[in-house]
Amino acid sequence: MSTADDADLSKLRVVRRRRSPLARLVLSLVATGLEAALLMLAVGGASALLAHPRAPALIGVWALAGAALALRRPVGDQDVVEHSREPRGTLLALALVPLLTPAIAALGERFGLWLLPGGALLRWAGVGITALGLAIRILAMSQLGARFSPLLAVQREHALETTGLYRRIRHPGYLGALLAALGAVMAFGSGVGFVPFSIFLGLMVWRIRREEALLAARFGDSWTAYRARSGAFFPRP
Repeated sequence: MSTADDADLSKLRVVRRRRSPLARLVLSLVATGLEAALLMLAVGGASALLAHPRAPALIGVWALAGAALALRRPVGDQDVVEHSREPRGTLLALALVPLLTPAIAALGERFGLWLLPGGALLRWAGVGITALGLAIRILAMSQLGARFSPLLAVQREHALETTGLYRRIRHPGYLGALLAALGAVMAFGSGVGFVPFSIFLGLMVWRIRREEALLAARFGDSWTAYRARSGAFFPRP
């Protein structure tokens, strides 16, 4: 490892999350407010947002999920011993693309662009899929506990998680995020939303490859055996 890598690792060595649950809850509500504001602009204003059959329901799902994640988010110190560098902007893109996806889909619905078949049933199913995806993501992050990190990193006492949600699926958290974004596209019924969704999926696949390379180097044969009996997003047949 180069001196530059050593310096970067020393910066990552201990990650302290000092925000109180109340502070995290407030931040989650601010994030939900931003999502709601973008959605309001996309559908044509506050009145249109409130009159929309599914937009308020989605906002409610986002708010509940954000609050649950804020209260259950892993806390504590993280002693990072290995990490994989990511290009600048990758984490930002992973945050912004799913944030913009519902608004882009709503804008497509507003102007009647690439409308999907299925009517109200498909669109309400999208709300349900969003809720399911966020629930899966929260449960996956809760199961990892203090091992969860937004960085591609391995901690000193890091154990390979192969139970619960991770028994047959290697990345249930990423699966949950993708389902939440897909559900938002379906909820507004415009194929325009598949453009940012496809970008998000591509970013996820790229990140998973880097993450799995890091885990393979760390856990060796244990990782190889786990990978052979599990799928990235869905259980192996």
